[in-house]
Amino acid sequence: MNEAPSFPANLSRREVATYAALAAAMGAVLPFSAIAQDASPASRWPGVAALMNSYVGDGRVANMVTAMGLGMAEPDVMALGNTSFTSGVAADVDTLYRIYSMTKPITGMAAMLCIEEGWLELDQPIADILPLFANMQVQKTYDGPITADNLEPAIRPITVRQCLTHTAGLGYGIIQQGPIATAFRERGLIPGLVSSLQNLPGYRGIPVRGLRAFADGMAEMPLVLQPGTKWNYSTGLDLMGRVIEVVSGQPFDRFLKERFFDPLGMSSTFFQVPQSQVHRFTTSYFRMGEVLLPIDLPESSVYLAEPPYPFGGSGLVSSARDYDRFLMMIAGHGTLDGVTVLDADSIALATSDLTPATVTPENRYQNSGRTFGFGAGGLVGNGDAEGLFGWFGAASTCGLVNLQRGLRHSLMTQYMPSTANPLQNDFPVVVAQDFAARFGRNG
Repeated sequence: MNEAPSFPANLSRREVATYAALAAAMGAVLPFSAIAQDASPASRWPGVAALMNSYVGDGRVANMVTAMGLGMAEPDVMALGNTSFTSGVAADVDTLYRIYSMTKPITGMAAMLCIEEGWLELDQPIADILPLFANMQVQKTYDGPITADNLEPAIRPITVRQCLTHTAGLGYGIIQQGPIATAFRERGLIPGLVSSLQNLPGYRGIPVRGLRAFADGMAEMPLVLQPGTKWNYSTGLDLMGRVIEVVSGQPFDRFLKERFFDPLGMSSTFFQVPQSQVHRFTTSYFRMGEVLLPIDLPESSVYLAEPPYPFGGSGLVSSARDYDRFLMMIAGHGTLDGVTVLDADSIALATSDLTPATVTPENRYQNSGRTFGFGAGGLVGNGDAEGLFGWFGAASTCGLVNLQRGLRHSLMTQYMPSTANPLQNDFPVVVAQDFAARFGRNG
């Protein structure tokens, strides 16, 4: 889910208001062969180091790990703090974090692989694969009553493209309000796990078992908007998990492991954390006022049990090392360490603006007064931010890559909601500032 559950407010800040500054600071493709290596990552990325020190030093977070990479070079990694405030175990590049909606670009790339294999088409109705979505009803009034007088037929079918770009009109329990949000919770249409604590706002409910049950349940619910008319954060990537397993003929989680995680060497990315890896797992916190409340402890985490189903929008646990390898694969146009998992054309398509033409400019993805494109599960930059692709997670993580500038950067920490601090806004800004200070606007 955005974030296995994230909040509506999270959307307004999760994205960086200064993507323009990020791209502008990287005015030309960097001649990476000419890079002189300074003494330490902190000397190369002083702004990032200062940001990390400020957060960990004053106790706003228990830990923070960042990874900044140029071209196809190994990343500069910096790590501060411990896996929890009380663990005494230092966080590092292999520490495990709940990445929530940073799962979405991974699912998006998996969908692009299915298109590459000829199993799907970008503008194919998902009803071809999931027939229950053939005759959808739509709420006339957004988040209004679920009654016959507030429903009308969908004007067009839901497509793969729409699911990838949050324009299918699908609802989301962490976004919707009122009767439909209650119905999602009561029917177990909950695409993510956060904590076993049922008294946290926005985190109640028990998910149905199995992707088929989830997809069938969503087909019985009305859409909150007409398909192909407006960007609305949704369960589209979770639904794509079911589409992928049907067309590929294998469980969605196995498909990701065999086609992405194993070939890319992402050995620390899981839907279920093995007991043998608990020592690497962070504690998840929820900020209430000035207090950080531990809501999911490694030894008793909801991620230790087999999940009700593999949540394609929010379900993965990963490490800074692993997620950087995913971003490096994108930067390598589908190839990493000589292993190709996607064709270059598929990467180009996935990281391009896939927003349907039927979505008018005012209804496209907006952030801080600027309109962005949307690709296969992630934001797409345009104009002076052209080349940027990536997304964010509910527990204050982020992962971005700029294909034109050759810069990838990710951040791992673990607190919710992410709007409690401006970290997700600030991190890409200081990365851009550090980049500009080293190489200048012309690289």
